[in-house]
Amino acid sequence: MGQGNTTQTWMSEFILLGLSSDWGTQVSLFVLFLAMYLVTIVGNVLILLLIRLDSRLHTPMYFFLSVLSLVDLCYSSSIVPQMLVHLLSVQKSIPFYSCLIQLSVSLALAASEFLLLGAMAYDRYVAVCYPLHYTVIMHGGLCLGLAAGCLVAGFTNSLMETVITFRLPLCHSVINHVACETLAVLRLACVDISFNKVMVAISGFLMIMLPFTLVLFSYGRIVAAILHLHSAQGRSKAFGTCGSHLIVVSMCFGTAIFTYLGPRSAYSVDGEKMVALVYAVVAPMLNPLIYSLRNKEVMAALSKVLEKFRYKG
Repeated sequence: MGQGNTTQTWMSEFILLGLSSDWGTQVSLFVLFLAMYLVTIVGNVLILLLIRLDSRLHTPMYFFLSVLSLVDLCYSSSIVPQMLVHLLSVQKSIPFYSCLIQLSVSLALAASEFLLLGAMAYDRYVAVCYPLHYTVIMHGGLCLGLAAGCLVAGFTNSLMETVITFRLPLCHSVINHVACETLAVLRLACVDISFNKVMVAISGFLMIMLPFTLVLFSYGRIVAAILHLHSAQGRSKAFGTCGSHLIVVSMCFGTAIFTYLGPRSAYSVDGEKMVALVYAVVAPMLNPLIYSLRNKEVMAALSKVLEKFRYKG
């Protein structure tokens, strides 16, 4: 008798509740998110092109920045287009396998980004603390290895989480979220999900807290090294090389820690939606703006490219 209320059926599709059921609000959000997504595409593609075209940007820092831009572009594209379609749709459904792919890809790219931010912090640490040995330490092989390791670790973690999540018997098909996300899908399960919660916590520690610890350690050493500089101009330049990265780190790690490692509450579902929007829509749009507008080398590369087009015209 007790099993009658937890009948499991195979779900061919899910329904995503999204942010609002009000048509006017949905149209307004569609316009806003579409504009932000277009800025995301243009900004990140521009960063990739500038780094590719300008030899002055062929350094470890910009190599990691190009990988970060590619990850941001792919991550946003794994969620935002479908969200835009749903904002103008009456039936906000997503097929089972599309949901599975969306969750696995977005999870892999998010984890890869956290690890990349840790690698970028290490790069800045070497640049500030060991400037004379920077090119020797951060050689091409190490940079490629770190970037590949971040991606492999991110996709491995995603595969593990996706498998244990979608092997659960599901009793409901309505996902109270804007996308297929691990915690939201787990709420559909008919069985106890304590094991899954433990695995999410372990995953969060490995993919979020470990690189965050590396970031804190790196910047602790950076600040100590900068404070020992006698030149005010030298201190300003050193802080300038790290300022953009710190802004991105604060935004990305802050939202992720709030979502996966923060305290649960009655408002956690709405909080998760807002954080997911920040991470899928806002962060990928702001990253290229932060790195370009605050970076003289990137702006110089942009000016050089525009000059070439002006002369050709």
